[in-house]
Amino acid sequence: MIANYGYKDGSGEFFISIDNERCTGCGQCVKACPSGVIEIMGDPYEPLEEKSVAVVTEEQRKKIKYTCASCKPISGGKDPLCKEVCEPKAITFSQNIYW
Repeated sequence: MIANYGYKDGSGEFFISIDNERCTGCGQCVKACPSGVIEIMGDPYEPLEEKSVAVVTEEQRKKIKYTCASCKPISGGKDPLCKEVCEPKAITFSQNIYW
């Protein structure tokens, strides 16, 4: 399952997507995130499995617009650190800015 965290408003939209089937729970994204947005916990979509996966923390879900602002990929810019360090490519981003 792919979990999407983000927002859509008058300024645009921004979503962090974490593919729980690809995520190995290694924690590299947690270490790389300068804002503490991601944590490793039991898979919320497969509670009977004993697998840990990356998720956006409950505390950060409503603040993601502001917390992730400094890491948002700008046209042609570098990817956010959490995506760069994710070896299984479980983290992706989608962004549209309305000008």
